[in-house]
Amino acid sequence: MISEKFKIILGYVFICLIWGSTWLVIRLGLDSLTPLISAGLRFMLASALIFLVIRLRGTSLSLEIKSIKIYLFLGFMSFVIPFWLVYWAEQFVPSGLTSVLFGIFPFSVYIFSLILLSTEETDLFKLSSVVLGIIGITIIFWDGLQINIENHVLGLAAIVLSAVLQGLAAVVVKKWGGYLNPFSMNGPPLFIAGFTMIVLAFILEDSSVWNFNFNAIFSILYLAVFGTILAFTTYYWLLKRINAVIVSLSSFVTPIIALLLGWIILEENLSDTVLLGTLFVLMGILFGNLKALKKSYLKKRGLNHA
Repeated sequence: MISEKFKIILGYVFICLIWGSTWLVIRLGLDSLTPLISAGLRFMLASALIFLVIRLRGTSLSLEIKSIKIYLFLGFMSFVIPFWLVYWAEQFVPSGLTSVLFGIFPFSVYIFSLILLSTEETDLFKLSSVVLGIIGITIIFWDGLQINIENHVLGLAAIVLSAVLQGLAAVVVKKWGGYLNPFSMNGPPLFIAGFTMIVLAFILEDSSVWNFNFNAIFSILYLAVFGTILAFTTYYWLLKRINAVIVSLSSFVTPIIALLLGWIILEENLSDTVLLGTLFVLMGILFGNLKALKKSYLKKRGLNHA
């Protein structure tokens, strides 16, 4: 029987690996499709697959007023607006820099946790972990930050706003959505997002430039199944079991995963700067877990003395 702690570790590693690859796959799809239709089809396909899983598993779908409000909130504040911003921004901002800017996500989770979660532990250890993580990500991608800000200012602002909205959505789920099944928490918001973005795509985007080639179809399928269904379901499952700030630290790990994949597959060099930045990130993760690790150690020590 797999322990709960081991499942949490596996889930955390999984979302880091998957989301470490999504920035590149999003960019791949944007070579053939416009932002709204690309994201909309991804979410619509994901929602259809999730509803199929819900039906096969016999999972109940809550239709209470409170649940519907959560579905609508997540549909727009966790998917439609943030992902529209990210997909649009990646047309102008390098994917590496996008990862750097999204590093403010844990900080926004920390701030919203202070405001909304009276029972959530948001101590100096977690604040330090956020700061160290941001420093590490900045060091890793320092060369990528040397750009003309004037030409990218709207894209930069879009990514920052997306990260802030995602942080708010994570804390809202932690505070009010704990009673929802991860699948039912994901399905309705994804359908709302997919339907809304596809409609907006036909109104606001030029459909004549859409090219459903291999890259476009691969991007939609990969992002729908792995980047959305499996990753977000695991993400919500983790939110119900561990501190929201700790979960959000995965956004520090994903750029490192992307670097390692590039090093292994594309034989890209890992410079001293990258290694230094990685050290800061790992220190950030350690600080974020330090208090929990200490409690776990003391608990085991007490059991040994019993």
